Amino acid sequence: MTQQTASAPNLLAKVDTFAAFVCDWLTDLVFPPRCGNCGRVDHRFCAACHDQLVSLPLELKSISLNSLDGLCATGKQQGILAAAVKSFKYYDALALCDPLAARLVAGLDQQDWPIDAIVPVPLHADRELERGYNQSDLLGQQLARAINVPCQPAWLARIRGTGQQAQLAASERLDNVAGAFKANADVHGKSVLLIDDVVTTGSTLRECALALRAQDAKAVYGIAVSSPQNLSLTARRTSYGYQHSW
Repeated sequence: MTQQTASAPNLLAKVDTFAAFVCDWLTDLVFPPRCGNCGRVDHRFCAACHDQLVSLPLELKSISLNSLDGLCATGKQQGILAAAVKSFKYYDALALCDPLAARLVAGLDQQDWPIDAIVPVPLHADRELERGYNQSDLLGQQLARAINVPCQPAWLARIRGTGQQAQLAASERLDNVAGAFKANADVHGKSVLLIDDVVTTGSTLRECALALRAQDAKAVYGIAVSSPQNLSLTARRTSYGYQHSW
């Protein structure tokens, strides 16, 4: 293979990256971003709202969900916390990873959970390509650095595409993600911490936990940035039960 041929893919990659940059720049020029909390123009999440988020007190909520050994959220999915999660998840406000991950660190510090590895809830490859990143993976990597525990995104995969959970009724969410995840053998005998941005019905975390337990994970815990005040944990037509406490 000649040097010219070998460099062609790199050149194409650079062209694609530049084209994407130009496309994003033109989009922002015509439709300037607005702060996801206050609506200020030219900011995906403005500095004032960022500071408000940083000062938001932790309001840790313990949730009891069968198939997990422990589960909690750092606050209610409302107000500035809900706006931050939405901006971070859907609108490329990646600077919010730091304050949101800091909440996870503070919340985990109040738990007596022996953790061997952090596993972010995975996106399907097509969804991650469309979005450009997995918000749970970014949070997991940040948390892993803070507590000096390895983050292992490869330990759990989403093996089929699913519709967005946020667009489904609670009764539909369980079926939407049933059997959608597969763990690898590296989880055998490990205590795993699942990371997600929001826990609403618990269906996604439940399916992740079942996949990890199928590979003989020793224990499975979960932590999320937020959860609705009227959390609705819906039971499947089996012996699995759900409870929650606020």
